[in-house]
Amino acid sequence: MTADHTTERTRTFSWQDTSHALEHAKSLSGLEFLQAMARGELPPPPIALALGFEPPNEADFSEGRAVFRLKPQEYQYNPIGSVHGGVFATLLDSAVGCAIHTMLPAGAVYTTLELKVNYIRPLLAGGSEVQAIGQVIHVTQRTGLAEGRIIDGHGKLYAHATTCLITRPHRHG
Repeated sequence: MTADHTTERTRTFSWQDTSHALEHAKSLSGLEFLQAMARGELPPPPIALALGFEPPNEADFSEGRAVFRLKPQEYQYNPIGSVHGGVFATLLDSAVGCAIHTMLPAGAVYTTLELKVNYIRPLLAGGSEVQAIGQVIHVTQRTGLAEGRIIDGHGKLYAHATTCLITRPHRHG
């Protein structure tokens, strides 16, 4: 049996300029910013479109919590035929980072300091939609710790992550 390399697949996506959204974010708390994005008032981040995240709804963001969804697709595959670990990591980093973001005041920003992912089982195209749920564990003026889980609709765990994020005030001028 030989592989059929003649069946070409393509995927095209587009995104909006996010510079306006980033400027607008300076006047909103993290929670207000994410909820405005979920309502469609601000464009989603290009990475979410590139990797195929499902559009969030306003209820996906609350104080200390963020949820992102993904329907596993073939274009997310690694060479061995399952969703690439980098997609898991990006989904989890988004959930835990945004969970921290919901706790930040207007003008504060964050960056990932560290991300540790435990991969439990593979995701396969045609499988169930999964959710990455980020939940804050602890936030101070300078650091934040959150954990995330990727689960399916039955609560089956696919991956778990913890991260520590540094928050810092936005510098003006």
